[in-house]
Amino acid sequence: MTRSFFKNLFAFTIMISHLTICESQNFPKKNREQRIGQKADSVLRLMTLDEKIGQMNQYNGDWEATGPITNDGDKQNQIRMGMLGSMLNVTGVEHTRELQQMAMKTRLKIPLLFGQDIIHGYRTTFPIPLAEAASWDLDAIELSARIAATEAAAAGVHWTFAPMVDIARDPRWGRIMEGAGEDPYLGSLIAVARVKGFQGKGLGSTDALMACAKHFAAYGAATGGRDYNSVDMSLRMLWETYLPPFRAAEEAGVATFMNSFNDLNGIPATGNAYLQRDILKGRWKFKGFVVSDWGSVGEMIPHGYAKDNYEAAMEAVIAGCDMDMESRSYIKNLSKLVNDGKLSLGSINDAVKRILIKKFEMGLFDDPFRFCNKEREQQQWNNKDNLNAERQIAEKTIVLLRNENQILPLSRQTKTIALIGPFIKSVRDNLGFWSYIWPDDSARIISPWQGIQNKLGKESKLLYARGCNINDSSTSGFAEAVEVAKQADIVIMNVGEAADMSGEAKSRSNIHLPGVQEELIMAIQATGKPVIVMINAGRPLIFNWTADHVAAILYTWWLGTEAGDAMADVIFGDYNPSAKLPVSFPRSEGQIPVYYNHFNTGRPPKNDSDLNYVSAYIDLPNDPKFPFGYGLSYTSFSFSGIDLNKKSFRPGDSLTASITVTNTGKFDGKETVQLYIRDLVGSVVRPVKELKNFQQIFLRAGDSKKISFTITADMLRFYNNKLDYVFEPGDFMIFIGGNSKDVKESSFTLLK
Repeated sequence: MTRSFFKNLFAFTIMISHLTICESQNFPKKNREQRIGQKADSVLRLMTLDEKIGQMNQYNGDWEATGPITNDGDKQNQIRMGMLGSMLNVTGVEHTRELQQMAMKTRLKIPLLFGQDIIHGYRTTFPIPLAEAASWDLDAIELSARIAATEAAAAGVHWTFAPMVDIARDPRWGRIMEGAGEDPYLGSLIAVARVKGFQGKGLGSTDALMACAKHFAAYGAATGGRDYNSVDMSLRMLWETYLPPFRAAEEAGVATFMNSFNDLNGIPATGNAYLQRDILKGRWKFKGFVVSDWGSVGEMIPHGYAKDNYEAAMEAVIAGCDMDMESRSYIKNLSKLVNDGKLSLGSINDAVKRILIKKFEMGLFDDPFRFCNKEREQQQWNNKDNLNAERQIAEKTIVLLRNENQILPLSRQTKTIALIGPFIKSVRDNLGFWSYIWPDDSARIISPWQGIQNKLGKESKLLYARGCNINDSSTSGFAEAVEVAKQADIVIMNVGEAADMSGEAKSRSNIHLPGVQEELIMAIQATGKPVIVMINAGRPLIFNWTADHVAAILYTWWLGTEAGDAMADVIFGDYNPSAKLPVSFPRSEGQIPVYYNHFNTGRPPKNDSDLNYVSAYIDLPNDPKFPFGYGLSYTSFSFSGIDLNKKSFRPGDSLTASITVTNTGKFDGKETVQLYIRDLVGSVVRPVKELKNFQQIFLRAGDSKKISFTITADMLRFYNNKLDYVFEPGDFMIFIGGNSKDVKESSFTLLK
């Protein structure tokens, strides 16, 4: 045997002995975190500089999943040399085992981490995240992530690049579909739910994924809604609006963070020490590691922040970016940077230790193949319980925007229904962006046509006409669609965006219904037949004519594998819609950004017709078409006045605000009771409303329930001009209702 063989064997034996000693010693006062830190230190002491740099390096796989393929003939050699710490877009037990076996032939046998964009499902595709946010159902959102993690972990994945917790107030930005909307309070709660869902009982469970809070930070505020664009904002805006969901994810124990593509106030996020060193790892004491977004280390060159990859790698490491995704800047430059004295070995060690700790927490050092279980993969492949859960969650995300004359729900005895529109028989589009493409998708995904067909008996007849394509100018199909509509008792139309119209790099300057779809709606409406419109989209769209003229509108987003059945459940009343918008819907692109929690001005308009030297548009109202928190039900709810148990309180005390909600309609239903507060006078101006709490209640027809909210001084905190997180004594308004606009009002005082 060769000398190198014995040298490697000796090194590996030393490593194992270090780990065994650390684990076997009795440290009654030291927790698991400390023991794993000691294990990571033991491995770190055995590593060469090149091996350390390898751990900070992540490559894309050679199999298509949710991202592009990067062919690189040297990848496997680098794995065998211990020069790679992680791969993305590698899924399936067969593929992950193959590459992990290569890693096990390295000198120190450090396992690979396999990451993947598990954004809203793996084998079972759930509604897009923005749609799930419309449910306002935190348990359902957590369950969605839980199932996604279980399926993906069974296929060998260790790590998901989710949740995206960016606040987004501009629907032109394509990635709005990937987050929770415009509100930091709701966004924070959803961030926690997703982290809990992905990470389950804890890292190391074979049904848990490492979660990744992204994109740090303020990516959702890209100028002009154009993806990857610059962001320029005050630090107070950053702390008050854009950082809270990240802080909530960190406090929930999220394993990793991903930095963002944008520059923030002139400094690219990947090289932004204020974000990564000062806030995340300093003030918040984050113990996990930070990964760059795809190629973002090298992209600091075209940003104009680094001259070349040598400088880019240096700036990123100094700023606190621990792993380089796909730019190859670290692998090619870090050794020279250390040798040149530009980077300290300590900065490298800190990054590598953070990565090793996660590998230990995942149990990969104990068993590198513990997530490569073929039997578990097969059990999750077509799990009927998962599909049933997806259908139930999808129902909760459908927003009823309009229902004049109670046209919905439809009776199953309806004789003839015309199904018209480019999405009626669509299959793959129901999954939306950031979803897997499986060979059997056409057989698995339920189209709207199939879902409606599944509801009806033989006595009912379905007619079909496409009418038009998604995004063209041809009206040649209108005549056929009109004739089909005339033969029906009722018309159901399905219009909207294609799956590739919202998502990363899918920004749109025009967010009206694409092509001639709204003209088709006008033509069908002109027949005089009752019309129901379902709108599939990954963002708020503009459809003013439809909103003003069509009797019934359902916003159906992209609902996932069971889309058609979920739509049919709502259409025929098996589920009474309960969703609420997590983002405001504009009347025009000219209003953007439009959001409910804006500041007032010195010249606020008294109403929509007040144009006398006030802050207003002369050609449309200031308010959005549909406000944040809006969503109808097949039943109706009334709200009593607000009852306060006291009109003032001091810090350390609290007050209780109560309101009685009554189901005044004919259907049982769920209402989301929303609490908003306004600080009337502050050391800095405060928003006109801020969501502070909500409760979901189910009421049978005719029933009432008293709802109470506790208000404390901590709920009134904000960042002042010095970035201190304070509350200030003074007068406050309180609002409670079913959306951000239609509310009951009261007031109270916070005393000194």
